[in-house]
Amino acid sequence: MAPLRVTIIGSGNWGSAISIIIGKNTERSNRFHPAVSMWVFQETVGGRRLSDIINQDYENVKYLPGHRLPRNVVAVPELVGAVSGADILVFVVPHQFIGTVCDQLAGHLKCGAFGISLIKGVDQGPGGLKLISDVIREKLGIQISVLMGANIASEVAEGKFCESTIGCKNPQHGQIFKELMQTPNFRITVVEDCDTVEVCGALKNIVAVGAGFCDGLDFGDNTKAAVIRLGLMEMVAFARLFCTGAASTSTFLESCGIADLITTCYGGRNRRVAEAFARSGKSIAELERDMLDGQKLQGPPASAEVYKILRQKDAIEKFPLFVAVFRICYEGRPVQEFISCLQNHPEHY
Repeated sequence: MAPLRVTIIGSGNWGSAISIIIGKNTERSNRFHPAVSMWVFQETVGGRRLSDIINQDYENVKYLPGHRLPRNVVAVPELVGAVSGADILVFVVPHQFIGTVCDQLAGHLKCGAFGISLIKGVDQGPGGLKLISDVIREKLGIQISVLMGANIASEVAEGKFCESTIGCKNPQHGQIFKELMQTPNFRITVVEDCDTVEVCGALKNIVAVGAGFCDGLDFGDNTKAAVIRLGLMEMVAFARLFCTGAASTSTFLESCGIADLITTCYGGRNRRVAEAFARSGKSIAELERDMLDGQKLQGPPASAEVYKILRQKDAIEKFPLFVAVFRICYEGRPVQEFISCLQNHPEHY
């Protein structure tokens, strides 16, 4: 059997961090071709093209500075060229861009190629929820799995121990993905409950915005703990309302669930920008521009998509925390009102 060729579609901080693991693992395994292509959206940094910097200096100086990328990870600025001959596609672009990326890729993939999404976000569809994996599946006609977990990119790049969860219905693909990405310090569990794994990855960013509001308003750790607990309740209720099949309670106990929720509510860009929003009075768009150096927030736009889905299903009243985040970020409601969504939260679902 010919070795499997891997392409990473995206080169932000998470894409660059996972490229360190994938690049090293492909060199160690006969299952994979050692050369890994990574599609890079071309930018100029310090007068040089970002793809040239990565290929010559082995560092993504804009999105993951200070971390050396493996020499076998090759930056490719042409999207179609990057996926040429690839058997495995690792999608890790901001969820706002996945539709455009897939439209460009349609008709250019190798027969039998399959993929895994590391993208955290949701869209609205005719029946309510549309997952990012659904978008990829429908536009490209490939089997697609997901990876979500408590995985802050800089810590993964540093090799600090963490866990992650792969949602995969194809056992053979699950084993391939685990071999591609697992290391002693990046431990992976594979489960079949793909939709719940993916929903957790999107919704936890909304809760993290709420946690950032708490920090910015100096509400304290007790209140923040309540945000995490009530946010988890809404995540479970949302998954059970919208996911196909039963959302397993055990999935929320995996890294994609409670672990990712906790780490995102104490670290990560969504919490950090939300804290600055509460303290500064600047808009989310201004803070994203000023604080993130080209990276994109996922929590606020996810809250907007979730709000549309809930409104379509006449379920707004059941999700006060998600709705409060949306209204504060996009409808001009005072951030000080966030506490009311906790005070009036339903005790049971």
